[in-house]
Amino acid sequence: MSRWLKDYSFELPPGRVAQRPSRLRDRSRLLVLNGRTGEAADSRFHCLPGFLRRGDLLVMNDSAVLPARLEGRREETGGKVELLLLEDLGRGRWRSLMKGKASKDMKLEFGLEGARARISKVGAEGEVTVVFTPRDGGEVLMKRIGRTPLPPYIRRDGREAKAAGGGDRTRYQTIYAARYGSAAAPTAGLHFTREVFRALEERGVKTAFLTLHVGPGTFRPLREKDLSRAVLGSEKAFVPAATARAFNMTREAGGRVVAVGTTVTRTLESFVGPDGRIRGGRRRVDLLIRPGYRFRAVDGLVTNFHLPRSSLLLLVSAMTGRERILKVYRGAVEKGYMFYSYGDAMLIL
Repeated sequence: MSRWLKDYSFELPPGRVAQRPSRLRDRSRLLVLNGRTGEAADSRFHCLPGFLRRGDLLVMNDSAVLPARLEGRREETGGKVELLLLEDLGRGRWRSLMKGKASKDMKLEFGLEGARARISKVGAEGEVTVVFTPRDGGEVLMKRIGRTPLPPYIRRDGREAKAAGGGDRTRYQTIYAARYGSAAAPTAGLHFTREVFRALEERGVKTAFLTLHVGPGTFRPLREKDLSRAVLGSEKAFVPAATARAFNMTREAGGRVVAVGTTVTRTLESFVGPDGRIRGGRRRVDLLIRPGYRFRAVDGLVTNFHLPRSSLLLLVSAMTGRERILKVYRGAVEKGYMFYSYGDAMLIL
């Protein structure tokens, strides 16, 4: 176990970073890892139900990705700006990330009559608060000109981006997305299809949903070299009463709880009480899981392959051990697995 960020690195050739999703969602590759022994097997995602047992519970994040990337101009100079809307703060205010230099009271326009914005607050690391006029201006702009906020390592030229990235609006969204609010996709869920859900039901595997709206707390790089000092930004989370009941009943019956994604893992681990039960509700989640953490809610994990030195890699290292997961990642690179948002998947049990 290491507390130093540099020890969570691995070599990843650029060609292993997926630029587009697999042709069919559930035909992506699946690496199945025994978290206790380190034994690994190669499979395909549509085979996922076969690795689970009757009575297991899969919990998924139903947050939907907003078309939150807006291109505009400074009203005074005409200079280009780009906003990524992160969180609706009410009364027309949005917490956002802005490319370029921002200043308080800077006015922005977006080429649509009547829809403007003013920067009311400038924070750290490009974060700003913008106030839209009219108050629903943010929603109107996303609907009219908003683009899918793909991660920076997925490259699209201007023509592709304006054409929704050749299907990114659809594929950078889970098929069960229901509650808009995320600035990035909960990518472990991108592999699921209706056929996979049918196979899960036939096998007796239960499913449940919660919501964590993905923001900078999930995708922003860690800055602290000493992980004992690292923190995550908080994100809005909601666990329905029905999901809490499904979790508690599964645990009482001896079934396993398998989280689909690191966002689900952090949410369940944040909501579980001292008695091992979960109660539904809303709260902000800022839990950073790293090696040494003792899991109390999650028995298994479906996840993609993550960035070096990221909070997500720390989480999977906590579940399996740092040296084991780095060995598995090196093997995945050699076998041609694809990494990151549009890449392949891993099941840890």
